[in-house]
Amino acid sequence: MQTRIERDSMGEIEVPIDALWGAQTERSRQNFKIGGEKMPPELLEALVLVKKTAAAANQVTGKLSNEKAEAIKSAADQLLKEQRWDAFPLVVWQTGSGTQSNMNANEVIAHLASDSTLKVHPNDDVNMSQSSNDVFPTAIHVAGTLAIEKKLLPMIEKTVAALKELEEANREVIKIGRTHLQDATPVTFAQEISGWRVGLERNRKMLIESLAELKQLAIGGTAVGTGLNASSAYEEAFLEALHGETGIHFIGEENKFHALANRDAVVFVSGALKALAANCLKMANDVRWLASGPRSGLGEISIPANEPGSSIMPGKVNPTQCEALSMVAVQVMGNDAAIGIAASQGNFELNVYLPVIVFDLLQSIRLLGDALESFTEHCLVGITVNKERMAELLSRSLMLVTALNSHIGYDKGAEIAKKAFNEGTTLKEAALTLGYVTEEEYDQWVRPEKMIGENR
Repeated sequence: MQTRIERDSMGEIEVPIDALWGAQTERSRQNFKIGGEKMPPELLEALVLVKKTAAAANQVTGKLSNEKAEAIKSAADQLLKEQRWDAFPLVVWQTGSGTQSNMNANEVIAHLASDSTLKVHPNDDVNMSQSSNDVFPTAIHVAGTLAIEKKLLPMIEKTVAALKELEEANREVIKIGRTHLQDATPVTFAQEISGWRVGLERNRKMLIESLAELKQLAIGGTAVGTGLNASSAYEEAFLEALHGETGIHFIGEENKFHALANRDAVVFVSGALKALAANCLKMANDVRWLASGPRSGLGEISIPANEPGSSIMPGKVNPTQCEALSMVAVQVMGNDAAIGIAASQGNFELNVYLPVIVFDLLQSIRLLGDALESFTEHCLVGITVNKERMAELLSRSLMLVTALNSHIGYDKGAEIAKKAFNEGTTLKEAALTLGYVTEEEYDQWVRPEKMIGENR
């Protein structure tokens, strides 16, 4: 492999000749050969965006020359347009502050911004008014906010819309309700679906509320929160420029010491993601239970047959989309645990678990968005209702006896249900045999369509 010589404060080091990075990136690349998990593209995009915005702010405040500022912004735009993430080779398992990835961005941008007539320095120019300690947390918050607002929230809305359509189509379909996996009183299928829909709507609201914390940025705090080498004018110009780039109103964290040392905003967002994962897992489990069978299970609905379900059993159809969504939910819950532990490890002026925090946060957002899209397109919109099976199970349920409680009391109702179960008869036969009701009374009182409440 051909190399070139790069220099930093520690001396000379060989770098691949075509690499866009410099000495500090190369040292990290050689010193941290741990796993294969690279910095997420969403984080790299945010990091480059922060560098572009910082250059604009330094330009506005007169600290950085117009020539260098324009060169830095042009280099950043090139990276964003071409998605040159191959220029960022560093793994997650590096310095806990993300310093080496910050320098990776500084070096790549400086390399692209420099030419024979202009020398742009990675530290003095690209990193001007900044420290890794305020840049990396800022990039985490920007990346998380963009991923949620641009990708996850729209996907939740798409899933909710699909559920609304399924709900509307099944308002008149009555089925047996279930609690504890046992027969309960009747519901409409629409009512059952509404539980899934409202859960996702609440999750969307939780995520939006958590974004208010994530939109507070550490920028301007520099190394330890004092703002050394930065200014309030720089911070204001940065936020204005960032709004111009993203269309999102970010604000500066009032207490920069908190902004550098604590990651509670990410913990809050991760908690909302975990709540979404929990509701997704519940919905996926409900769907696969309802579709179980098709002849030896509940079989109340049918799901799309997207691919063969078995390598040995012909014709088998499995709830694969439910399983994929369930696995994603489990991963998100694990990520939340890791984020919570990592966020607790802020010592004095800095948290040093930032790379794993952002890796897990962005993975959770990405997985939930992708899994919801897949589940919606390949399962939800193709669900069909087996009305005959629902009617059959409804008619056989012993819990219809609940309708008699207000007429003959709980104890007599329980006696009827037990007799019907033990003797294998219908509720009506048991009730008439015991003499607790007349046939006319039974037919008048035990009517499933009257047992589903007004909220249809």
